Amino acid sequence: MSPRFARSVGRYLQLEVAGVEYRLYFEEAGSGVPLLLQHTAGSDARQWRHLLEDPWITERFRVLAWDLPYHGKSLPPASERWWERPYRLTLAFFLEFIARFAAELGLERPVFMGCSMGGHVAVDLARFRSGLCRAVIGVEAASRTQASGLEWLDHPRVGNEMKAALMVGLTSPTSPEAARREVGWAYAQGAPSVFRGDLAFYAEEHDLDGEAERIDTRRTSVTVMSGEYDWSATPALSRALADAIPGAEFVPLPGLGHFPMAENPVAFRAALLPVLEKILARG
Repeated sequence: MSPRFARSVGRYLQLEVAGVEYRLYFEEAGSGVPLLLQHTAGSDARQWRHLLEDPWITERFRVLAWDLPYHGKSLPPASERWWERPYRLTLAFFLEFIARFAAELGLERPVFMGCSMGGHVAVDLARFRSGLCRAVIGVEAASRTQASGLEWLDHPRVGNEMKAALMVGLTSPTSPEAARREVGWAYAQGAPSVFRGDLAFYAEEHDLDGEAERIDTRRTSVTVMSGEYDWSATPALSRALADAIPGAEFVPLPGLGHFPMAENPVAFRAALLPVLEKILARG
């Protein structure tokens, strides 16, 4: 019997961002229009594995999904004494990282899709790096999401099982059980400080109140998608964001939660394909 290989191939890239070199891990599959995928806070690119294996998508898009530095297989930078200060993800780093990745691989006007903190930075790209991407898709995105008491997420007496259980609770009760548990499994493997540090961007820095209406969708089209059972970036918050952006589209995701691409890839695909078809039709 011949070996059954996946469509996606993993590689490491030496990428310099803000004067620091990172050994970045990413996976890619397919050819065509570049489609960049950003994982959620505290997790990694495994969340996008179903899209990387999708024949329809990979026949039309070059799909690339990375582990952000400090996540998954992308280790902290060897040149930095990173252990001497708390990890904190900032908007400035996030935007620079995405721009540098696209430039290093020669990706011209890619499509960018992210979920949760990735959804937030998707609309930040449209606002603050207008024209870098031809289109952005903000999955579970909002103008702002607030949270309190986040310090317990980086506490020696709180195990990673707690994070996993919390994230499973953000999925839809109607999503397949095995997929929901896979979401939690990935979260149980991340460094506690990384999840807390990502939420510094997600729940504290990201703020498009008063800025969303300034996004020029003629240069970067915007789609906002939101799962019915998401109690973090709720459907109401996502719809309000889309309504504030002239020309943006809101796509509800009935029966899905905060991690639609991972917790129920079949249902998410059905909602995503029409969005991707519109982006291809625009050219």
